[in-house]
Amino acid sequence: MIEIINHKKNQLINLLRDRGITNEKVISIMEKIPRESFLDPALKQMAYNDDALPIGHNQTISSPYIVAKMSQIIIEEDKMDKVLEIGTGCSYQTIVLSYLFKKVVSIERIKSLHVKAKKIISDFNRNNIKLIFGDGYAGSKIDSPFDAVLITAAPDEIPKSLIQQLKIHGRMIMPLNKNGKQILLRIKNTPKGIIQKEIDDVLFVPMLKGIIQ
Repeated sequence: MIEIINHKKNQLINLLRDRGITNEKVISIMEKIPRESFLDPALKQMAYNDDALPIGHNQTISSPYIVAKMSQIIIEEDKMDKVLEIGTGCSYQTIVLSYLFKKVVSIERIKSLHVKAKKIISDFNRNNIKLIFGDGYAGSKIDSPFDAVLITAAPDEIPKSLIQQLKIHGRMIMPLNKNGKQILLRIKNTPKGIIQKEIDDVLFVPMLKGIIQ
């Protein structure tokens, strides 16, 4: 079983390279983290398929390619210390970010996913992650400003509240509902306002307000 998993993981890493993941640090992190640890037992055999998979509550773990691509875009080559993640989910993207940034603040609006993520992160012994149960639209003013913001659900408009928590010259990567489809956006916060760049068509769960106990 271990040999099969390792073979599938190697195939996935080759696929990521073929699809344009060139940041070797990101590649190394994707190799290191066992994606099966974030999945229910019935789905573990699919851990290294390049697919989004259900994690309950109508939420998904993003495909490895999307996780790697968003990580590569957000980090680039700059020195960036602190990132805000909106949508902890199963914490797979959170763990990846914890190897790229000195501090990760991650917000989840669904209580049971938040509790499960705390257990997983404890198992990985990552001590540079702060988890918050709350409304992602509110961000975390107490921890702001951030060098980067990464959103793992699609709102209908760019959340101004999160732009306000982004440092000048900081970056945001997020999906956005636009003209009946979703676009992955890279946003830079400049002294003269935000600059947007459309990256690709994507498919994420919607970004919703409020919390679910």
